[in-house]
Amino acid sequence: MNKYWLTVTACAIAVASNAQQKKLTTQDYQRAESFMGYNTAKFIDNVISPPNWLENDQFWYTKKTEKGTETYLVDPVKKTKTLTTAYNNANLPTFGRRRGGGNEVSSPDGKKAILIKDYNLYVKDVASGKLTQLTTDGIKDYGYATDNAGWKHSDGPILRWSPDSKKIATFQQDQRNSKDMYLVTTNVGAPKLKAWKYPLPGDKQIATIRRVIIDVENPKIISLNIPADPHRATLSDDISSSGTFDDIDWKADGTELAFVSTSRDHKNEKFRIANATTGAVREVFEETVKTQYESGQGNINWSYLPASKEIIWYSERDNWGHLYLYDATTGKVKNQITKGDWVVTRVLKVEEKSRTIYFIANGSDKINPYFSHCYKIGFDGKNLIDLTPEPGNHAVAFSPSEKYFIDNNSQPDVPTATALKDFNGNLITELEKTDVSRLTATGWKAPTPVSVKAGDNKTDIYGLVFTPAKMDAGKKYPVIDYIYPGPQGGSVGSWSFAASRGDHQALAELGFIVVLIEGTSNPERSKSFHDMSYGNMSTNTLEDQIAAIKQLAAKYPIDTAKVGIWGHSGGGFATATAMFRYPDFFKVGISESGNHDNRNYEDDWGERYNGLAENVDYEAQANQNYAKNLKGKLMLVHGMMDDNVPPYNTLLVAEALEKANKSFDLVIFPNSAHGYGPYSPYMMRRRWDYFVQHLLGAEPPKDYKMQGTEMR
Repeated sequence: MNKYWLTVTACAIAVASNAQQKKLTTQDYQRAESFMGYNTAKFIDNVISPPNWLENDQFWYTKKTEKGTETYLVDPVKKTKTLTTAYNNANLPTFGRRRGGGNEVSSPDGKKAILIKDYNLYVKDVASGKLTQLTTDGIKDYGYATDNAGWKHSDGPILRWSPDSKKIATFQQDQRNSKDMYLVTTNVGAPKLKAWKYPLPGDKQIATIRRVIIDVENPKIISLNIPADPHRATLSDDISSSGTFDDIDWKADGTELAFVSTSRDHKNEKFRIANATTGAVREVFEETVKTQYESGQGNINWSYLPASKEIIWYSERDNWGHLYLYDATTGKVKNQITKGDWVVTRVLKVEEKSRTIYFIANGSDKINPYFSHCYKIGFDGKNLIDLTPEPGNHAVAFSPSEKYFIDNNSQPDVPTATALKDFNGNLITELEKTDVSRLTATGWKAPTPVSVKAGDNKTDIYGLVFTPAKMDAGKKYPVIDYIYPGPQGGSVGSWSFAASRGDHQALAELGFIVVLIEGTSNPERSKSFHDMSYGNMSTNTLEDQIAAIKQLAAKYPIDTAKVGIWGHSGGGFATATAMFRYPDFFKVGISESGNHDNRNYEDDWGERYNGLAENVDYEAQANQNYAKNLKGKLMLVHGMMDDNVPPYNTLLVAEALEKANKSFDLVIFPNSAHGYGPYSPYMMRRRWDYFVQHLLGAEPPKDYKMQGTEMR
């Protein structure tokens, strides 16, 4: 046997091996892309527009059908729905932010508007345009109503008008001792420096707010006689999550202002009432928790009721998020309003005259604890009524008079049914049912909702499974785990029906099974469930993800030797953690814009969900410290102008991988922020290619161009 023969044989084997590698074609990618939302929408019928309200709670809406658009007029009093052409050419109302998209905040009567100029506040007379200066001592980094601490920064003022349009509640924000964050552009010539205040966990000095009330009609600043509060809120990591000043409730005549002060670590809440004339502050009560307090999900759930001198307060003190009635004079609890193994998520309406509360809650639906229902209950905790008892996830919208509401009910695999009801839960009229029959005829199918046990082998967790429309009998498929670990949200997001959820089904069509698992430590369930990762966010629900995939492999043809994972932001953090800490289970990962070291992410996020730096080992949670464990294929991605999660988070991991002599892939978007904007189709294609090549073991078509969105 000579060397020539050996060489020829080796070459022949190599050629044969390469010939066996599966190749995906442009047509394969086009078929996968056909499952994206911009392609599936045209096959869905009976999709309706938001209601366009008229007098006496009448409204009209449009419905999309295969043949075109139909318009219907609904009269709740007559309980009729009539096909009409009267509104076919009507201009639909526009819905925007409370500010109307500008940098001014209008008064309730529409006659005045507040704006910021040179760190001070001015009031504008809307009719004449005349400006009157309200404050004079605002300076750089100590300006009034500024919306620029941490990852939020804009030129819009943060304030709350009194109902009588005579005063505003706002603050002077002190950032003079806060650290700066820096980013630089990529361009021909010298880069441009972007710098703003961005405190980090463990910083001695963070942004604070000096609370003030400003008399707008007779310009005067009334300082509240309390020390400056930390830049914190009860709902989120920003004091203006709702587009206005959070945790503020005015008395109707503008003489009193109720507000809540939140401690830096979110463990202590102080309910206070201020005299709007003198600035005197009375502390009514406070609540202290071991982990972190939150006032609900999606909106703040406490209310001040000055007419009856009462307070409706939200608390998880019995392990579930519930409402309590307080005496505003004594600061004592009068009674617990809601109670049970379920959670109030959003208070929709407090009706003082009838002493009734309307709210959204999760946990009572037998199918899925994340399904929301709409309820009403008396202040005394009696007469609890489920206004939406049908199984499913309910999203409601009130009529202008708040005598009726529109109920949109669906499930991830059950299209939306829309109905009009009254506030006793009685059906007024059925409106529409979304029809996906034409979509189904194209080969589309809904994801499958699943329930499995968490990593502790006892807690029920829930998720969705996407499988290829056509599956080969006897074949096992690689699995891709899309992850968002929260802890303020989860992987699934909305539990309502959606024909397309990102590119999950599209990826499945390329030859994968895609799973979304809502792990432990996510909200909208019990307090103990939400706190499972408190003090160690690097758990990232990964033990739950692994346990779920192993259980699902008993029901689905999943190849547990080929597990991929990807996620964005917190999901990017979790993806790298998975690849470094569970390298024998997760083989391919794509980590997008991850907050890999929470000491490098804005102060309030980590300090709320992890704890203060002096009490928690942030070092032990940082991904770069485990990069040396990488065995599989990892792609790191980041936008270099990311003002939410600064790109240095990913660069720390890249540097650690290089020091450990590990091969990895890096995709950067030089001038992109946290999302990739016009480059999102490019990133999606790169994601498909990476999983196809390294998890499926196939060759993708070269430089496939996504058709849904053109890069600009």
